[in-house]
Amino acid sequence: MTDSVVRVDQLWKSFGEVSAVEDLSFSVERGQVCGLLGPNGAGKTTSLRVLMGLERPSRGTAALFGTEVRPGSRELLRVGAMVEQAAFVPHLSGMLNLRLWWEAHGGHIRDADLDTALGIADLGTAIDRKVRTYSQGMKQRLGFARLLLARPELLVLDEPTNGLDPGEIRDIRELIGRLTAEGATVLLSSHHLSEVEQTCSHLVVMNHGRLITSGTVSSLVGTAGSVYVEVDDRERARAVLDALAIVGKIASQGDGLVVDLRDGRRSDVAAALFGAGLRVETIAPTQQLEDAFLELLEMQPGGAGPAGSLPRAEQETP
Repeated sequence: MTDSVVRVDQLWKSFGEVSAVEDLSFSVERGQVCGLLGPNGAGKTTSLRVLMGLERPSRGTAALFGTEVRPGSRELLRVGAMVEQAAFVPHLSGMLNLRLWWEAHGGHIRDADLDTALGIADLGTAIDRKVRTYSQGMKQRLGFARLLLARPELLVLDEPTNGLDPGEIRDIRELIGRLTAEGATVLLSSHHLSEVEQTCSHLVVMNHGRLITSGTVSSLVGTAGSVYVEVDDRERARAVLDALAIVGKIASQGDGLVVDLRDGRRSDVAAALFGAGLRVETIAPTQQLEDAFLELLEMQPGGAGPAGSLPRAEQETP
């Protein structure tokens, strides 16, 4: 409990008769990079807005650093949030935008952690150019610099790579890596599943405003599906695995076996092989996060439905 930076407990949020979030519970521990996943309309943005005190919950609680969030909560001072896309005065330089934003809150720029913010954002000499000359990726990095001026302990990011090209997405991924190396905790929502897989340590998966599952990236990718194994005796391994209730089809592939799982995890496969005295050279999931994510949605009543068709109001505000 003491290491929970974010704790959402039985959270409900409705707009009139439309439910955006229903009975949602999850936590983010200190030092984690947690991805909040779900199709359009899943309730991700609404959940983040409640967490940031921008919306009041209909029921349940959202807490930061062990304290329930209210509008104006002091705990929000420990958070750097980019829930909507970063906006700047286009005819001013990046540096002047940062200085004016900081001073608008009553501080002096000399008290901000400017060197760290600029070093992590890595804008170089572009910081002195007018923002209207920036690419979308540069604007996002300037947005990160602005967040970091106050030395936040938690970063909350809503679609930080939305609208970026592959090179800019890589830059943002590396930037988040530098932040976590500095000790930050990160909660982010994203539609870029391959980037989430490379960036996040933990996941919270939502659909129709409800929690589907949560856990580490490796455990969610490795749940059921299929695994590829290489051992010192392939035919003996086939016999061992064929006797397991969790195993379905077994097929040869290259030097190894592709093992379809009805249930369980790849650790169960490894345990059976080790227990039979076999030497395991390789064991890895054959599916990626995208496959696991889509399987989870398909398992829900009614499935995921067409993109954008879910009867929820994630972007709706009162």
